[in-house]
Amino acid sequence: MAGAIALTDRAIASDHPALWFNAIYLGLAVILFVLERWMPHERAWLRNDGQIATDISHTLFNKGVAQALIVFGAAMMAPHLLEGGGGFWPVHWPFALQVALGLVIAEFGMYWAHRLGHEWPLLWRLHAVHHSAPRLWIVNTGRFHFLDMLLSLFMGLAVLVALGCPQNVLLMGSAIHAFFGILTHCNIDLRFGPLNWLFNTPAVHRWHHSMNLDEGGNRNYGENLMIYDHLFGTYFYSDRRPPAEIGIREAMPKNFLGQLAAPFRWRRLQGGAAGSPAAE
Repeated sequence: MAGAIALTDRAIASDHPALWFNAIYLGLAVILFVLERWMPHERAWLRNDGQIATDISHTLFNKGVAQALIVFGAAMMAPHLLEGGGGFWPVHWPFALQVALGLVIAEFGMYWAHRLGHEWPLLWRLHAVHHSAPRLWIVNTGRFHFLDMLLSLFMGLAVLVALGCPQNVLLMGSAIHAFFGILTHCNIDLRFGPLNWLFNTPAVHRWHHSMNLDEGGNRNYGENLMIYDHLFGTYFYSDRRPPAEIGIREAMPKNFLGQLAAPFRWRRLQGGAAGSPAAE
């Protein structure tokens, strides 16, 4: 993680930041993929669930496109807001502190986008695509409905852009968010100790995917930081082992196009019942 962030810092200053970021992200993914097979958290999650092509399609066509549209669009808008006198950002701060501030501010919007995705039935229909995965591993990191991803990124970045956050801070924060995403979903036996209290680690995020609502569905909404889960009383962590059986109780197609259409065919999929976030 530290190595990926350090390399991304160099990449942002290069002539092709997007190209280098994708290379760094792929390198991190390969390392985690190897570790998943060497020291898995759940051996049962190594078995093929028949949805690998679906997960890859979501990552390429949903998460990838959404991030390209929102992140790079925001980065292009930021300088124009600054030129127009809309700069309230502390540009005199050290770069690392600006990135930390950006993560804290963006986390507030993403926390509420995530929480609404669980607690508002209409948005749950979108977010259920992500939670329908029967196992956690790096390939289903990007298993999100396109509209769900757009909402999360927009709510996370809108305030930063309005404050005049510089391009390089936006890009670094977005890269760190991507690294957290692939790390939190990895199937690797890791120990984080006190870091579980502050960051969204794999140990914390596995509880979020529990089908038990008391420990899963309405807990741990933080994407990168757990600060707002502590503030709003939604943090949960236990030293006992999280359940290996995850997913949702509602019906969800296993193919990519079926999952894209699922939120708009929800009542038919559920046999006519109204959709609700009944499971995580």
